[in-house]
Amino acid sequence: MSDTSDLIKLYSARILELAADIPHTDRLDHPDASSKRRSPLCGSTVTVDITLKDGKIDEFGQDVKACALGQAAASVVGAHVQGCSREQIERARDELKEMLKSDGPTPSAPFDGLEVLRPAREYKNRHASIMLVLEATLEAFDHALDASSCA
Repeated sequence: MSDTSDLIKLYSARILELAADIPHTDRLDHPDASSKRRSPLCGSTVTVDITLKDGKIDEFGQDVKACALGQAAASVVGAHVQGCSREQIERARDELKEMLKSDGPTPSAPFDGLEVLRPAREYKNRHASIMLVLEATLEAFDHALDASSCA
């Protein structure tokens, strides 16, 4: 397959649809915690704000400055992250990494929509951008838990 047709396959219509419709793109006015993650390879950034309630994400906001693949990941995560526990976010991150690095199984529900990014496994230089939203969310979760334990 040529490089051009590989890229066309990578940037499928579904990935572009997700990238164009990212939910929760407003930053939160009073988050419990925030985290900004940057991919040094491509310069993509994702900033996440969260509030927690009963150990789960109650409110979620994100500012996404990433390629279409990073945007698609942020779209899937943003659509399903509210109501999730830290363990669910960590599992999604680990499963997505395994899917990209080793052609592992699709991430578990509610993040199974990340399956759309499976063609990116061949493009290791794009993995960091795809992982940003889950890494930032997990880091924000940890900051929020740290802050609440100090209160």
